[in-house]
Amino acid sequence: MSKIKILTDSASDIDKKTAEEYGIHVIGFSIVFDGKEYTEGVDFTAEEFYEMMSSSSDFPKTSQIKTEQFTECFEKFFDEGYTDVIYISISSTGSATHGNSVAAKEAFYEKHPEAAEKMNIHIVDSLNYTAAYGYPAIEAANKANRGADADEIIAYLEDWIPCAELHFVAYTLEYVKRSGRLSAAAAFMGELLGLKPIITVTDGVSSVPEKIRGEKNIIPKMIELAKKNMIPQTPYALLEGSLPEESEVFKKEITKAIGYPPERVFKIGSTISCHAGHKVIGFVIKGQKRG
Repeated sequence: MSKIKILTDSASDIDKKTAEEYGIHVIGFSIVFDGKEYTEGVDFTAEEFYEMMSSSSDFPKTSQIKTEQFTECFEKFFDEGYTDVIYISISSTGSATHGNSVAAKEAFYEKHPEAAEKMNIHIVDSLNYTAAYGYPAIEAANKANRGADADEIIAYLEDWIPCAELHFVAYTLEYVKRSGRLSAAAAFMGELLGLKPIITVTDGVSSVPEKIRGEKNIIPKMIELAKKNMIPQTPYALLEGSLPEESEVFKKEITKAIGYPPERVFKIGSTISCHAGHKVIGFVIKGQKRG
């Protein structure tokens, strides 16, 4: 009989309560801020991180999850009798974390050759960030808890990933400019002209398909994009940061426009915050399959 553990990292923005409810193991990224090192999801909540960012002139930096951290997890799960471990990772194009997990898998089997016949480690590259893989990780855990086998769960993830689309808008360009997601010149001109970029991530690549003039047009444009790109009647998730009023309006208006509410609302963590700031709204949808 299968015993499956879903593993992911904290850039998936799965909150602690949800992780515990579904039995998901989340490895926290290290965040260096004001000369101190923290572990995301352990040393602060998302709201506390926003406060830290607001009260400091420093820009936080993320640090990859090390090979040894994955190896420790694999050894723990082997000792606990798991037959399958499915790690759903942050995009390999944006972090060395995915590669470290692959190296840890190899190191684990070299150290424990007896495990080869007993525990399968599946490493799935989400090619995305935040809820774009946090949502399917929760669904994967739900399937495992309902008795699905590893093949069924992997098939679900392989169907989701080439269709997943992450779209978000940063209300301030300060962090986007520093992260390199937009050139400094483009960000500066955007600020002068009152333009807010829609940042889209698919297949591990970020792009700016459109720039919105005026904050009052952000929510209507985002809803228009969601309706245009998503496969009808498929689930979607929302992203929110430190803009509760805008987030509430967005949720209300997109529910009305699409005809049903989001499956989940994710509070963005340090990964998106480091690159886009915490004044963000966004959504994740299932679009048409690419490639």
